[in-house]
Amino acid sequence: MGISGISIWQLLIVLLIIVVLFGTKKLRSIGTDLGGAVKGFRDSVREGEAEAGAAKESAGKIQQSDANRVIDSEVAAKTKEKV
Repeated sequence: MGISGISIWQLLIVLLIIVVLFGTKKLRSIGTDLGGAVKGFRDSVREGEAEAGAAKESAGKIQQSDANRVIDSEVAAKTKEKV
């Protein structure tokens, strides 16, 4: 028994019917189009991850510079108090 109670012979018959209906050239072009779509999706996901990583890095730099400003202003305020 195969997937969900379907035997291998039933799958082969369905495959044969599909080949007869669409032809091998049409199936090949469908496979090529599907492969191109999957590749494009993967590329866009990688690009999105790279942009997200760059945004996180940029946000970390901004937070660090803000923290440095706060420390600098505190030092300046303490210096003015001493003088």
